[in-house]
Amino acid sequence: MALLDSAVWGKRFFSDGWRDAAGEQPVVEPATGEQLATAGLATAEDVTRASARAAEAQRVWAATSPQRRAAVLRRAGELLAEHATEIEDWLVREAGSVRAKAAFEAQLAVGECFECAGLPTHPQGEVLTSEDARWSMSRRRPAGVVSVIAPFNFPLVLGLRSVAPALALGNAVLLKPDPRTAVSGGVVIARVFEEAGLPAGVLHLLPGDGSVGRAVVEAPEVRVVSFTGSTPVGRAIGEQAGRLLKRAHLELGGNNALVVLPGADVAKAASAGAFGSYLHQGQICMTTGRHIVHESLLEEYTAALAAKAAALPVGDPAREDVALGPLIDRRQLERVHGIVTDSVAAGATLAAGGEIVGAGYRATVLSGLTTDMPAWREEIFGPVAPVIGFSTLEEAARIVNDCEYGLSVGILGDVGTAMKLADRIDSGKVHINEQTVSDEPNAPFGGVKASGTGSRFGGAAANVEAFTETQWVTVRPDIADYPF
Repeated sequence: MALLDSAVWGKRFFSDGWRDAAGEQPVVEPATGEQLATAGLATAEDVTRASARAAEAQRVWAATSPQRRAAVLRRAGELLAEHATEIEDWLVREAGSVRAKAAFEAQLAVGECFECAGLPTHPQGEVLTSEDARWSMSRRRPAGVVSVIAPFNFPLVLGLRSVAPALALGNAVLLKPDPRTAVSGGVVIARVFEEAGLPAGVLHLLPGDGSVGRAVVEAPEVRVVSFTGSTPVGRAIGEQAGRLLKRAHLELGGNNALVVLPGADVAKAASAGAFGSYLHQGQICMTTGRHIVHESLLEEYTAALAAKAAALPVGDPAREDVALGPLIDRRQLERVHGIVTDSVAAGATLAAGGEIVGAGYRATVLSGLTTDMPAWREEIFGPVAPVIGFSTLEEAARIVNDCEYGLSVGILGDVGTAMKLADRIDSGKVHINEQTVSDEPNAPFGGVKASGTGSRFGGAAANVEAFTETQWVTVRPDIADYPF
């Protein structure tokens, strides 16, 4: 039986089973505009009910044995693997993913569940010293109800990255996916955990507009908000959560740099740069948005990158063998083209691309830029590779750090020189002899500056920190004597 049969979820949302929704939204294929199905939309009132129910169910789920919780996570991973082809099809058609990216995302989701299956039996505290005749301990306890707000670009993984560890550690979850990817970023997760045996009321799928987003932050039962998305929206959520004294884990945007050092293999560097800039049409927070190349290689690298870009076909990934699929919607497509044309008008040179192709955009290379041009300063979220030169390591470090974001940096070339540069740059992640796009379930993921609040996802330590609270516990053999 198909995991994602729309007869189960069409025009519904998941909250103590599949409920008829008051609102609806078409599920649209960005490559063609074709309607694939109809998703149900939740309301703020639905969030109020779901949050109260989640708080009730969470108490029981937290008291469930660690092995039982681990079994649910393992089974969820198995289901994701068993239905990988079906899930990939939705990632291709709904999210505009090329087949290779969809397969990578589906496999990463499997690994996320398996990695998180170890969290229920991970050490949950430590024994402390004490000046008194007592035992002193700290222990980690589930935060309670966690709200997860996920984006459209890697919709399955970027939702599951918070949902899976939060559930594994005994929390209940309210999941609000981007409405444009309500199936691959929401229905898949709900169906997998439903079939894996997660008790009713522990996970709620609540697609909706901004009012639903505000509601999943403001619901009084919610203690932690995990948001992945744009920096402007993240700022608003952070302000809202701060006013309510709730923890907000904010994984935000990036304008990531790839530094090509003198002596680097130009052919390999251009291949890495093309992958970093053009994977999933550049719609990734880790996308290589700035290519910083030593002046001795600048002309050769720009030409090699432009040749790579010109050879990448653009089209409908569900029906053609293409390297780049559509952008998520027309608004984003026109925004990308506007940034390119504005930069060219300001004096940049178009070395490749710069054209709208149906619902997609050709892989683009810009050279001759200055650092105040929009293509250099802004997070484009499209397949655009701006290239600029540098002469000294100090200049390279200055250019890398002269950015409001600090998510991911790649450095290509001599390892010793790369290590010296890495020590001078501000970034949540540094990859030497790799491009900027990389993620593994057991590795801490997060950014600094406008890329986030320094929170990390991935790995036992980061996930325990993110989704639990610390409680101090002391124990004496007898009631203590007090001077009152």
